[in-house]
Amino acid sequence: MSGFRVRSGRGTLFGVKIYADRFPTAVRQLLTDLLVVAWVYLSIRFAMWLYDLIQKLAVPGRKLEGAGTDLARNFAETSDKIGRTPLVGDELTGPFDRAAEAARSLAEAGQNQQEQVGDLALALALLALVFPLALVLLGWLPLRLRWIRRASAAKALRTAPAGRDLLALRALSNQPLRQLTRIGPDVAQAWRLGDEATVDALAALELRRLGLRVNR
Repeated sequence: MSGFRVRSGRGTLFGVKIYADRFPTAVRQLLTDLLVVAWVYLSIRFAMWLYDLIQKLAVPGRKLEGAGTDLARNFAETSDKIGRTPLVGDELTGPFDRAAEAARSLAEAGQNQQEQVGDLALALALLALVFPLALVLLGWLPLRLRWIRRASAAKALRTAPAGRDLLALRALSNQPLRQLTRIGPDVAQAWRLGDEATVDALAALELRRLGLRVNR
C-alpha cells in the first residue's frame, strides 16, 4: 500500500460530509447555501407582504359587517321596545323586524367578502412561493444532496480495503479525458495492471473533483 492518505474531519457532521475540504469549493458551497437561505427567507417575507396587502381589501367588508351588525342590533332593540306597547305594539314591530333582518343580511355580505378576500390572499401568497421554492427543491437541493452522497461515499471508501481502486475506477468513469491523459498515456491499462502510482493519482483526482483534500 502506498502513502495515499485523506485528511478528514472538516465539514463533516455525524459521518456525513457536508462541506468540502478544499478552500475554493468549501467557500463556494457555503456562499451558495447562504444565498439559498436568504432566497427562501425573502420569498417567504414577500409572500407574507403580499398576503397582508391583499387582506387590506377586506377592510370594506369588515366595515360593512360592523355597520350591518350595529343596525340589526339597534332595530332589534327598537322592535323589542315597541313590542311592549299595549294594543298596537305587535303591529308596529313588523317594519323594524324586517329592517333588522336586512341589516343582518348586510352584515353577512360583509363577512362573505372578507372570506373571499382571505381565500384570494392565501392563494396568491402560496402561488408567490411556488416558483422560488421550486428552484430550491428541484434545482439546488438535488445537486447539494448528490454532492453530499458522493463525498460521503468517497470519504468512506478511503478506509475500505479496495477504496483506492474504487475511487480510481470512479475517476476513470467520471473525469474528462484531458484530465486522465495527464496521468499517463495509457492510464486505463496501468489501472488494470494495478500500478500503485496510477491508482493513487486517479483516486486523488476523484477526491479533488469532489473538493476533498488529498495528502500524499
